[in-house]
Amino acid sequence: MIFSELYGAYYNAVANIIKEALDHPVKSADIRRIVEKHAYLESALNIEPALLEEKWQLLKKDGTTIIENDPTMPLTIIQKRFLKAISMDKRIRLFTDKVIDYDVEPLFTEDDYIVFDKYLDGDDFEDENYIKNFRTILDAIHNQYLIEINTINRKGNPLKQIMVPKYLEFSEKDDKFRVYGNGRRGRVVANVGKIISCKKYDGEYEVTDKEIVNDKSEVIFELEDKRKALDRVLLHFAHFEKEVEKIDTDKYRVKIVYNTEDETEMVIRILSYGPMIKVVEPARFVFLIKERLIRQRNLMKK
Repeated sequence: MIFSELYGAYYNAVANIIKEALDHPVKSADIRRIVEKHAYLESALNIEPALLEEKWQLLKKDGTTIIENDPTMPLTIIQKRFLKAISMDKRIRLFTDKVIDYDVEPLFTEDDYIVFDKYLDGDDFEDENYIKNFRTILDAIHNQYLIEINTINRKGNPLKQIMVPKYLEFSEKDDKFRVYGNGRRGRVVANVGKIISCKKYDGEYEVTDKEIVNDKSEVIFELEDKRKALDRVLLHFAHFEKEVEKIDTDKYRVKIVYNTEDETEMVIRILSYGPMIKVVEPARFVFLIKERLIRQRNLMKK
């Protein structure tokens, strides 16, 4: 809104009419053509008479303009403050070193907002090796070439993966990036923060051409709206596809769709609400809930 309302479609349409009028006199047909391209066809009903009848004193009667130079779009102070705030995000250097440092106060900083339910072991976005690996992956996504990724698996052993990366995914809750790509046997996924080295692979390597599609699963649970449980659940799962149905006075049925590979995290999230949530479907997810509760009980006994 900070940008689009200031330099919206009408502004751009009139600016382009003036640019053309600087080159040659414009006629009604020229105005309608420019308006249709940069705004909406019906907009010509207002813009055309306003310019030709000199209600907006920008064009002369002969179709030339009183303006001497091309219209520009200088940034306002509020726009500069917004861009300053964005430039202070630690993730900005993952994409570029060319950040314009406007001499203004940022519109907001990290101290102005609090993120709930966020893990504290997020990626180190300021690490030079992380930045280098991220940019290599980003370039490979844009230009679609093979890369070799070296990581450490859960057992502490080195692991080499070769893939054509397709896209990067950011988890706000985890504060981490993942890269998804195609390998020899199908989809390859890697946490960017666990990558030791990443480089272009020049050897021969055959990858599958299957389209990468996130496997989706769903869980259905019932909840009692005590201590604003419904509001908390809807906020907690705000970024998930979901359906909510009221089944009783203070009882709701909620269906959430999630990526199958994030199932363990989903189990932990639901368990955090204790007895206020009861998982009813599918049976496999109910089993996972029971299994984790039994494991926790056994740990407490020990």
